[in-house]
Amino acid sequence: MADEGKADSQLFQLLSHLLQEVESLTNQEEVELRAKIEALGLEVTKVPSKPSEHLDELEIAKELDKLSAKLDDVDEMISSTMASDPQVQSLLSSTADVWMPVITATSDERRTFMGPNEDGSGGNQGKEPSDS
Repeated sequence: MADEGKADSQLFQLLSHLLQEVESLTNQEEVELRAKIEALGLEVTKVPSKPSEHLDELEIAKELDKLSAKLDDVDEMISSTMASDPQVQSLLSSTADVWMPVITATSDERRTFMGPNEDGSGGNQGKEPSDS
């Protein structure tokens, strides 16, 4: 890891040196580019903070509440759009065999949509998207 940091440092020294040469050849100071190179150098050498190993139950509950609220908002948008536009209702109804199994499936069931079954066929419970 020390070698990686040394290589990064050398790269940004080289970039700064090249920028100095460009500035001297053009007689123009490249303030914005210099700032970007310096910011990128700092970002690359930054040590990431360690994430907490476990979320506590309260944090999980808060995240689930946020997701539930978002799902409620989406449900409301879909319902109101379907009520106001018959074409949307028709489109959603005619394609339900494609999207409904995906959104109602468990995570294990979703994995089988993409992977093959034991018999080697596509594992999406007999509903091939190309059949629609």
